[in-house]
This record gives sequence, C-alpha cells and structure tokens, in this order.
Amino acid sequence: MFFRSFFDENLAQMSYFVGCQKTGEALIVDPARHISPYLETAAKEGFHISAVTETHIHADYVSGSRELAKKTGAKLFLSDEGDENWKYGFAEEFDHEFLKDGSVFTIGKIELKVLHTPGHTPESISYVLTDRGGGSDVPMGIFTGDFVFVGDIGRPDLLEKAAGVTGTAEAGAAAMYQSVQKFRELPDYMQVWPAHGAGSSCGKALGAVPVTTAGYEKKNNWAFKLDNKDDFIEELLKGQPEPPKYFALMKKVNKEGPDYLREADIQEMSDKDLKKNSEVQVIDTRPSDLFKEGHLPGSLNIPFGKTFANWAGWLLDYSREAVLVCESASVEQAKKMLESVGYDKTAAYIEPKGISEISDMETYEEVTAAEAADLLKSNPEDYAVIDVRNAAEWEQGHILEAKHMMLGTIQKRTDELPGDKKLLVHCQSGVRSAIAMSVLQAEGYKDSINIIGGFSAWKEADLPYSKES
Repeated sequence: MFFRSFFDENLAQMSYFVGCQKTGEALIVDPARHISPYLETAAKEGFHISAVTETHIHADYVSGSRELAKKTGAKLFLSDEGDENWKYGFAEEFDHEFLKDGSVFTIGKIELKVLHTPGHTPESISYVLTDRGGGSDVPMGIFTGDFVFVGDIGRPDLLEKAAGVTGTAEAGAAAMYQSVQKFRELPDYMQVWPAHGAGSSCGKALGAVPVTTAGYEKKNNWAFKLDNKDDFIEELLKGQPEPPKYFALMKKVNKEGPDYLREADIQEMSDKDLKKNSEVQVIDTRPSDLFKEGHLPGSLNIPFGKTFANWAGWLLDYSREAVLVCESASVEQAKKMLESVGYDKTAAYIEPKGISEISDMETYEEVTAAEAADLLKSNPEDYAVIDVRNAAEWEQGHILEAKHMMLGTIQKRTDELPGDKKLLVHCQSGVRSAIAMSVLQAEGYKDSINIIGGFSAWKEADLPYSKES
C-alpha cells in the first residue's frame, strides 16, 4: 500500500492519497480544491486516481472532489447519512456510490469500511482501512475527518452558529457523545488520520502532531475522560471559537458542488485605473507597519501569511470583485488561498510601489498601553476601548469598560460603536487589531487608534483589568 498525507498550513487541513500497489488504483480522501498535488503524486508514483471520498460536507474550505472527478473520471464515494439537508447535490454528474454505516468498498486490494460518526455534522462518516493486499485481516487505521483529532474532537455547533439553525448544537453534542462511545471499541493499535491539525476552527484545542492512534486518544484526549453524557455535552459546547463568516457559504457550495476553477492570469492594474473603478474592494496584503504609514482609503489590510485565507473569509464581500495590493511574486498564491475559501473574484493586482505616489493616502495612529491608559484617565469622555479578540480570550480578562467586538463581526455591528468618541482598539498582541483598524477606517471611523502590543502589553504594564462580563 502507498500512503501520503498533504497538509495545507493556511487552513490546517489534511488530505490523503492511498494507493494499491498491486493494481495501481488510488483513492483521495478529503481533497483540497487545488488538485495538482494529487495529480503530480499519481503521475510520479505510477497510480491512476480511481476514487475520491469525503468524510463529510466541509465548512472551512472548498472541496476538490468535483474537480478531481471531472479531471480523472474517478468514482465518488459519499455519505448517505443525515436527512435531505445533508445530501451531495453534484454526485449525479459522476459515477458514484452513496455510503451508510457498515458499507464496505475497495480500492484495488485496500478495503474501507464505513462508520457513521455524527456530531460534527449529521452525515459525518469515518473510514476504517484494512490493507488486504498487504496480507492483513486487521485494520491499519481510520480516517476520522472532523470527528476525532489529535487531542480534541470536532465541534457540534457550526450549524447553529454559522448557519443560524437553532437547537442543533446540543443535539450535535449528544450525537458526538454516542460517536465517541463507538470509537472506544476500536483497537488501540489503529492509526488515526484526522482532517485537521492545530489552527483549524473545526475544534477548540487541536494538537499540532499530524497523526495519532486510537489508544493514545483514549488515554489522553479530554473527550474520552468524561463518562457522564451531560458533563461531556457541557464541556464540548463550552469555549468553542466563533466560526468564520464564510463557513455557512462553504456548506452550501460543497453540498451543491463547487464551481470548476478557471485558469486565468491576474492582470496588473495601475493606480489611475483603480481610482476609476469604485465598485471593487481593495485588499492590501502588506504588513501592517507599512499599511499604517499609507494606504488607499477604504482598503482592508489582511497581511499575506498563514491567516490570510481565514480573515479574507471573514471580511470579504463575496459578491464584489477584489483588487489586491500585492507583490507580483505572491499574487498567484494569494489568489489560490482566496479560492480555497470560495472567493473566485480576484480581478487584478497593484504593486505596492504603484500606490506610493497616490496623494490621498490614509494613515492611522498607534499608542502604547501606558499611553492609552493615560488617555482614558485624563479624557474618559473622549475615548472608548474596543476589544477585537475572541470570546475565550475576553473571558480570561479584559480592559475595564472595554466593549467586546470580535474582529470578524465588526462590519455587521457598526451601529454599536460610539460615534462621538475616538476608538482605542486592541487584540491580544496587536496583529488582529491592525486588521481591525483597516476595517474601522473603511467603515468611516477614521480617528481610531491602535494599542501597540494589545492586551498582553496592557497586562505587562500592570494596568487594571477585569474578568467580569
């Protein structure tokens, strides 16, 4: 058997290539949208991709299953669990087989048996792999998708928080409890291949190790230490991070079938052409220290890096085209990262040097934590503190009188901002608050001020804070 994993560090997403060396057939599990790594591996290792499968309808990235099936003619193996709201609408386009608990299919001499493991989503399934071609009659491992991670389990609240379907979080948590009992029955020696690692929003405490074993998780994963169902449900629902705004869209896209990727070069745009096009949104990918010194009015600063796709999914208007302020060497990668979260409307880019001569550039001010404290003490009626961290961070402690507005929610909550005060903005260390500064300026709050170093600097300066709501 041939086995290879692929990790997208921008989305903390895992996918897998499993090949039968006796027959040359291969299966891709939970493919990412950009499929070239699987095609290149197949060509290099002498495999034909004959099958594609998913553990569930993903919410955090665009699936590559439809793209792979079209490109390779592979058969789709997809879950048939859950009600009518959890069925794959694009399956009929291709050779396919729907799977339920206990279903078995083979790729060459490799056998995969389905376990229905709901909780994260109703249709979630896991695959127990046995290498029959290698002479084994016991399973080697299990693809768990967003069910069991290293050190954590999948969150059950996405449908309620991201799509607004009330009451589904607790029902999902109860289903997850039953799935965990099913997992307990697996042999300890089995390897566990999850769909995500540390950094994913599909759980709250995922480990950074890419693979684990059933026995190790039974001993160390918090979910296997709680035998009482009510305690389990309470702990699972507690402290889950806010799901990115784009998650609701991804569910719809992956259920109905993502658009096929279009091969098109991103054209460079001049500052004059950009000024003529008021309909586009401008995404400035430069580091925040450059953005604060001069940027186009109305532009959003989402620095190019590991979190670029996540914050773009939170903050971009998916109905509008975007122009990137981006170095030419990074344009193609930035475009791919946006496509991975379903944004396909990158229209053009402008080199950072191309905006340096624009006369009406905006800037923003920064102050230290001590300076912010002095402003609040001397002129409390003139300033308001905006905390853009997530809920768990807020609960660990926050500046007195601060208003909590998680970064990804600001655009929809501007009516809650005090219009008669200057805003002192902070996160934990200063990275997210810099993004928030661009959001606030784009929304018309031009006098906002960033607190350097965020809440960490505030605590280090021994300034007062509270843990009360």
